[in-house]
Amino acid sequence: MNPHHRFIEPLDVLVLRANKLFGDAGTYGEALVPPWPSVAAGALRSRMMADDPALSAAQLQDPAFFTLSAFHLARRIGERVEPLHSIPADVVIEGAGEVIKVMRPHALTPGLLSSAQLEQVPILAEAERGKPEAGYWLTQVGWSVYLAGQQLLPEHLVASKDLWSLESRVGVGLHATARRADDGKLFTTQAIAFRTGVGFLASARAERLPEQGLLRFGGDGRAATIAPCESELPPALPQPCGRFKVVLTTPGLFPQGWLPPAIDEARLWRLPGATARLVCAAIPRAQVVSGWDLARREPKPAQRVAPTGSVYWFDDFQGDTDELRKLSEHGLWGFPGQNDDPMRRAEGFNRCAIGGWID
Repeated sequence: MNPHHRFIEPLDVLVLRANKLFGDAGTYGEALVPPWPSVAAGALRSRMMADDPALSAAQLQDPAFFTLSAFHLARRIGERVEPLHSIPADVVIEGAGEVIKVMRPHALTPGLLSSAQLEQVPILAEAERGKPEAGYWLTQVGWSVYLAGQQLLPEHLVASKDLWSLESRVGVGLHATARRADDGKLFTTQAIAFRTGVGFLASARAERLPEQGLLRFGGDGRAATIAPCESELPPALPQPCGRFKVVLTTPGLFPQGWLPPAIDEARLWRLPGATARLVCAAIPRAQVVSGWDLARREPKPAQRVAPTGSVYWFDDFQGDTDELRKLSEHGLWGFPGQNDDPMRRAEGFNRCAIGGWID
């Protein structure tokens, strides 16, 4: 089943909580943009159940019936919708977006001690040290350039300040039994006010996906519109030429923490029809994902994830290159020894892209 693409555009500020507990007097709830893909999956499935009461929560948690295959920040440009991609962990931006550098894997000098678990480490070669900057996104053209292993340019970046602004909203905690405002329980949350034409691109393999209308999206069920759209085709897979890199496009839930599934102690990755050797990785600090299961009326288990943008370099590729295409289309699921959680698979976790490794 080919994925259907929907553009989700907020009509109000969004409350996109970052999965961190808060609620004590004076606490502050930070926002997360984009939110976990489970937020989009939940909004779409809730609307599907409202449209068709015969649908059950069990059906919609079955990846064969519904799977979120992609979820990106996006903006409307004329009649098309452009996905905007998180900056990969091996890209360093300096000088107000005018300087873009990319880390390269290098073997450590013999005799140099390190806690690195792989034979190579990502190194940024630079004549002058600058201060890395955050708050940028890659355009679709920039994403294609990056995956092809070519030089990124300033025009491939979009600043967060051009996409949304932050607002503070004050809330009041409720008394658990009296159902009234409780004393001393004021708290503050960040609200996201998107610019006109900015929202999210969600791609899902599902029947009866909503075509038009409204969604309840994020915390407090804020209103957003949904509409069909044409998504730009992903870039063609580069020829491995013996080596490639894998970039997470949604958070990764892996049995070995930061390691993708099916990698043995010798760091050999065994795909169904191919093998490759993991030699280097650039992974930001682990995040924790949880949530609330509306169907079961209970919290989802808290799980550590490898963040979106994590990069893994592989060499010594042998086998069928079609296996890499399957990874980019279906995600890092179905490997031996993996907890193939159907709920998280349907929600769009473990999605990735394949890029070229070029020195």
